[in-house]
Amino acid sequence: MKTLLPIILLLAVSLHAAVVSADSTRGAQVFELQGCVQCHSVDGVGPSIGTDLGLIVDRGFTPAALAATMWNHAPAMWVETKLRSVARPAMDEQQAADLFAFFYSLRFFEQPGDAGRGKALFASKQCAVCHGIDEPKVPGVKPVAEWTTASDPLELVETMWNHSTTMRDEMARRNIRLPQVTGQDLADLLVYTRRAGKRPALKAVFQPAAHDAGKTLFESKRCIACHGAMTHFLSTDVHDATLTDIAADMWNHGLDMSLRDTKFAPGEMRQIMEYIWFSRTIEGAGEVGRGAQVFAAKKCGVCHDDKASGAPSLPGLTANGKYFSGAGMVSSLTRHGPAMLDKMKEKHLAWPHFSGEEMSSLIAYLNTRPGR
Repeated sequence: MKTLLPIILLLAVSLHAAVVSADSTRGAQVFELQGCVQCHSVDGVGPSIGTDLGLIVDRGFTPAALAATMWNHAPAMWVETKLRSVARPAMDEQQAADLFAFFYSLRFFEQPGDAGRGKALFASKQCAVCHGIDEPKVPGVKPVAEWTTASDPLELVETMWNHSTTMRDEMARRNIRLPQVTGQDLADLLVYTRRAGKRPALKAVFQPAAHDAGKTLFESKRCIACHGAMTHFLSTDVHDATLTDIAADMWNHGLDMSLRDTKFAPGEMRQIMEYIWFSRTIEGAGEVGRGAQVFAAKKCGVCHDDKASGAPSLPGLTANGKYFSGAGMVSSLTRHGPAMLDKMKEKHLAWPHFSGEEMSSLIAYLNTRPGR
């Protein structure tokens, strides 16, 4: 397995829960020690029983969708571990959060980019007016081959932001409007410029950051002056958004902001968006009403609303003061899933399968569900 750049993420299990650290380096260790490597390879290293997780990049998974996938896969995984005489994985919530960070470092939570679309956008967004591919077109303007940020959406947007005044002046002189981009646009442009510049894709997107660095910068860069305690755009609109989506929103938002003199040192914008993403997106965009329907349709209440069954009740706030999240669901699955499967067989109930949307909504419902 290639050495991954360590990533320390701020993973909030919910809006109200305490933030816990999640580290992709520890997650890689969890991936190995919990026996995942017995079936899954990474970058061609390891067995081919399961999917090679290192080769599947830009999958567009949300945290809830990843939890749903692991949940759906669990019974088959338990059969396979028994056949191979391998211990079943059993993770506490910290280990599950670290595993999510590891998957994050493999780009599971990013949307796929397309080089063909990126090439077309490079022309239609007027990037090609000033930026050549191998040679400069405008004095002082680097060609794509010299870009050092073409593999990382946040570094690219940070560079664009810091050069936006120069870009504004040059494009105004040419009577061209500064481009707005979607997260999909940015993903496509990154794939195209990376290939055009002949740079390999990076496995890890983020460098380590102190747990409170993003929050401190969010305040010191005066983001808080308009957004307050991460309300509105930073609380609901970024649910299930990828970091590339947020990078694109940051660029578009900055075009009309009054803080045009705000500059970012290398890595600072990354830390702010990391703070936003892992304080909000990890919650998902599930709907409580839809989650109640999922809870009923999947027969969760047959056991969890029956004290005689021995299954725990599922109030919004768990006994340790934390709320449900994708990582928490995976932790519960690995620790309690086998016994749950046996109990469901006794009651002639089918193992529940979830779509990403269903899992996200179920989590939203569980986080608002009153105690039983």
